[in-house]
Amino acid sequence: MAAPKKGRSASAQSKPGRSLALILIAIVALTGGMFLSGHTTPRLGIDLAGGTSITLEAKADQGSAINKANMDTAVDIMNRRVNGLGVSEAEVQTQGDKNIIVNIPKGTNSKEAREQVGTTAKLYFRPVLAQDATGPAAAPSASPSPSASGSSSASPSPSASKSGASGEKATSSSSPSASATTQGRAVTDALKADASPSASASASSSPSPSASSSSDAGSTADAKLQAQYAALDCSKKAARTKAGEGVKPEDATVGCGEMGGVWYKYLLGPAAVAGTEVDKAQAVYNTQTAAGWQVTMDFNKSGSKKFADITAKLAQNTQPLNEFGIVLDGEVVSSPTVNETISGGQAQISGSFTQEEAQSLANMLSYGALPLSFQEQSVTTVTAALGGEQLHAGLLAGAIGLGLVVLYLVFYYRGLSVVAMASLLVSGILTYVIMALLGPAIGFALNLPAVCGAIVAIGITADSFIVYFERIRDEIREGRSLRPAVERAWPRARRTILVSDFVSFLAAAVLFIVTVGKVQGFAFTLGLTTVLDVVVVFFFTKPLMTLLARRKFFASGSKWSGLDPQNLGAKPPLRRTRRPAAPAQTKEA
Repeated sequence: MAAPKKGRSASAQSKPGRSLALILIAIVALTGGMFLSGHTTPRLGIDLAGGTSITLEAKADQGSAINKANMDTAVDIMNRRVNGLGVSEAEVQTQGDKNIIVNIPKGTNSKEAREQVGTTAKLYFRPVLAQDATGPAAAPSASPSPSASGSSSASPSPSASKSGASGEKATSSSSPSASATTQGRAVTDALKADASPSASASASSSPSPSASSSSDAGSTADAKLQAQYAALDCSKKAARTKAGEGVKPEDATVGCGEMGGVWYKYLLGPAAVAGTEVDKAQAVYNTQTAAGWQVTMDFNKSGSKKFADITAKLAQNTQPLNEFGIVLDGEVVSSPTVNETISGGQAQISGSFTQEEAQSLANMLSYGALPLSFQEQSVTTVTAALGGEQLHAGLLAGAIGLGLVVLYLVFYYRGLSVVAMASLLVSGILTYVIMALLGPAIGFALNLPAVCGAIVAIGITADSFIVYFERIRDEIREGRSLRPAVERAWPRARRTILVSDFVSFLAAAVLFIVTVGKVQGFAFTLGLTTVLDVVVVFFFTKPLMTLLARRKFFASGSKWSGLDPQNLGAKPPLRRTRRPAAPAQTKEA
């Protein structure tokens, strides 16, 4: 019975080299991947690397009050906006009753993020009634080229797409010498051509005092809009800011849009489709045709019907009356032409888009509708000086604490402290390399709370080693030699380590789910290092301890090994005693 037992014990201890080789290969592979990717340092968060801080103040819209529910909804949508740009570790949070603070770390496209986060009015699809180039560049030769992002075409499906290259903008009066009278006639004709149901009903009704009053009011509104359109100069920032300000969705308005480096002014009809009726929009690259980057849109049920109705009307006209303007905060971000009725709830906008332009437009379409309007109060650049000082102080405190821990390990565990320090080194290398790789992979950014999480994890990792060492010493106190003590202690230590790490990981996971911003960085780092603790203990600490148990320095119980049976108060080894021999029987004579 002794031979099989001895064989099992030998088999359990004969392959620690495989585990050590496996973790060594993993370290080399991850390190090689880090250098090949070119990202040899972890990506830093806004408190360590600096960035941009934007303060937005809420403005109550008609029918929308400034309350906690609307502010929370706005924060959620802004979070999705900046995430849609690939920005990670951005912070969007309320401050007081009507302010929202958006912090964007350095290293991301903060200008684009600022434009999209600060552009917070509701999104609408409006038919284009007239358009004109404005400003010093408003010459016939300054018409946008077919490659401009706004000169695109809309189609019902990718298989039925029309080329956007022919969608060059036609202006009603692009010459600087055009008179206000000519512009006024163009505006009046466009407004009369707008076949909205309300306008048709008003035109077909019989004359009455109320109808006459409505007609007079409509004429007054048309005249006001004519004057506003004629005077609008979209090359001036102040004019662009005021364009379309305070206009109801059901009213005609004016707007500005930039295409090909030229600012254009637009006369826009009542909103036909709201941004809330877009279920999903995304940028895709069409590999089947030469269309390149496109933006696909999916509408909900009501939006599908409205979009089909407006595109049916627009498809019957010529430019610019066959275009619809995608209007966000009074700015026409795109004005695709319509060549046919688009039904079925799906559409795509194609043209000479770059990848960034397509993704930006898709992001606006997806997250354009907010319950409130916001005004940008301040934009400040956050320096990393304070965070750098805090990081330096934190790392200094961590180094002092780690030094004290190492001194304690050397004093108390002596030779075993080498195993603990080697395991900590392996854990540190894995943590650093994985953090550096997670930056470009998922946008992970290292901030001060994340650094705190990594420092706290040192204690969790060291605790796992101590649990194992104490189990081994307990076995030696029971009178066993080192090699069987290492193997008998492992199952009991393993159970304790797994339970302890599971509790830590569960706490980190819950903290990550229920919190936002910097606290998530702490939780993510704590969870990551907890998982790595299990990997290091199983694939490095245990195999290394098995190998060292075969060395004479540890196996003989040297007083400097930390496993001296005499210092541990070990019991004498159990020895088998022979049974007394039976008395010899004498033969009777």
